[in-house]
Amino acid sequence: MTDDFAADGQLAKAIPGFKPREPQRLMADAVTAAISAAEPLVVEAGTGTGKTYAYLAPALRAGKKAIISTGSKALQDQLYSRDLPTVARALEYKGKLALLKGRSNYLCLERLEQQALAGGDLPVQTLGDVIKLRGWANETIDGDISTCGQVAEDAAVWPLVTSTNDNCLGSDCPLYKDCFVVKARKKAMDADIVVVNHHLFLADMVVKESGFAELIPEAEVMIFDEAHQLPDIASQYFGQSLSSRQLLDLAKDITIAYRTEVKDTQQLQKCADRLAQSTQDFRMQLGEPGFRGNLRELLADTAIQRALLLLDDALELCYDVAKLSLGRSALLDAAFERATLYRARLKRLKEFNKPGYSYWYECNSRHFTLALTPLTVADKFTEVMAQKAGSWVFTSATLSVNDDLRHFTARLGIDGAKTLLLQSPFDYARQALLCVPRGLPLPNQPHAGRALAAMLRPLIEANNGRCFMLCTSHAMMRELAEQFRATLSLPVLLQGETSKGQLLEQFVTAGNALLVATSSFWEGVDVRGDALSLVIIDKLPFTSPDDPLLKARMEDCRLRGGDPFDEVQLPDAVITLKQGVGRLIRDVDDRGVLVICDNRLVMRPYGAVFLKSLPPTPRTRDIQQAARFLADGGAQ
Repeated sequence: MTDDFAADGQLAKAIPGFKPREPQRLMADAVTAAISAAEPLVVEAGTGTGKTYAYLAPALRAGKKAIISTGSKALQDQLYSRDLPTVARALEYKGKLALLKGRSNYLCLERLEQQALAGGDLPVQTLGDVIKLRGWANETIDGDISTCGQVAEDAAVWPLVTSTNDNCLGSDCPLYKDCFVVKARKKAMDADIVVVNHHLFLADMVVKESGFAELIPEAEVMIFDEAHQLPDIASQYFGQSLSSRQLLDLAKDITIAYRTEVKDTQQLQKCADRLAQSTQDFRMQLGEPGFRGNLRELLADTAIQRALLLLDDALELCYDVAKLSLGRSALLDAAFERATLYRARLKRLKEFNKPGYSYWYECNSRHFTLALTPLTVADKFTEVMAQKAGSWVFTSATLSVNDDLRHFTARLGIDGAKTLLLQSPFDYARQALLCVPRGLPLPNQPHAGRALAAMLRPLIEANNGRCFMLCTSHAMMRELAEQFRATLSLPVLLQGETSKGQLLEQFVTAGNALLVATSSFWEGVDVRGDALSLVIIDKLPFTSPDDPLLKARMEDCRLRGGDPFDEVQLPDAVITLKQGVGRLIRDVDDRGVLVICDNRLVMRPYGAVFLKSLPPTPRTRDIQQAARFLADGGAQ
């Protein structure tokens, strides 16, 4: 393996600009050893290590079937279309490669036909999109909706023409032989290296798809990049939830079955309308949107109990009516199974006194989710690993807290795994400066956002924009964006006003923009060079103490005799902060200033844990010194 990463190795010969890096070679050696011994390995590889190549080369050299899972679909696409082919060419790899996404990423031909048949009921824009998609369906080879340029990525048509685990008809589908999901799965079965994402991997482990077995094939090597996301994603899948989207989708499918296949059973339309109405009524009872609350407390409210009872009655009616027409329509048969499943979930959610789970709900302006989430996924995850014998490799730039990986390994139940901590090869002492300004406004004082914007404005102007302002809440994000737009002449971009990809493109193209964003820009964003040389974080990213999942994890920790702050809140916040900080220095020639607007970093004892977990960067409290550092960009 060492030869591949040497100055005259395969990678250097075939990849322009490839330079040997000692941390990368150490990681590649560790991955090679883990694969050959079929044992688990956890590697934190600091930004710039080149971890992607460090696990790809050993995986390709091993000659075993491997599943590589990433944190998001964007990273999945990048890995499959850029990094994997590059390494495969360099190593003259002869095996087959495949990309596999969750079924909702592929056009469903059967649902597209149903929407075309029910066309008269669709809004004009959606009907126009259905017509465009019928044309695209004849051209596309893989049906991956991210490659369809004719229809906007946030168009209302997509949920109507893609399938989910719940509504897929499986092998009962009339268009099964042409199904894009079946084709993608077949390609994955035949491939040697399959690229998936964490959501799909865990959904597949837990759901054991009905219709046609699992989507993900068996493999001997499992590699998780961006592994810091795994514990939280796993807790979603090892729990249970019921959403208004699922219920409205069920009502819609019953209506389509009535209008296209079971036209003599008018009762179907009535029960579908009642389900849709009671779902919307329940959402109205929940009140203000944008809130995640405790389901146990919510269900103590008599008005909520009544609305939930009416929702349960509507589901029961759908179940009873669909049952009378079983065998007459594959779509209606699948709807009957879903009604059965959703009634069982609703019953489970109402039994909210079972220990070991957090019961919570959240709602936005139109939808709601009711959920229960296990407080620990360690037992379940080790069970999954035991079922799939082989090598399990977990890697990310942000797994450790205070140079210790135990927080991550304990959450997944992999305490026995080999571990490796690799520092970033970047020269932070020369490339970066950390500033915690003096005179910061108190976070709870009125107009704190206005005071903070006024304080930061000279620094942003001195840097000619080229700045990410990362916020810990949507409220602060909106307040700061409003202040900056009123006082700066630079372009101010705001998360949510267009897609993430378009915002990044606008940011880089403008060359002098300020991007104000929240959680989704704290990670998975790679802006190199002069385009980004200032990252400002509004405060330490502690999860809101009102979050019911966090509350439940803290209470559980307390009952086990632990310290909830040290063992739950602090480690979570450290890992999130490391992600945000990682946006700044992305290459050996990058240079910039990181500003964290939170006095707790220097005033509280736990501030030292944050600082020790961050890259070794010179520090200042003088915002003028930060401006000088940025002005000296070319001089050093």
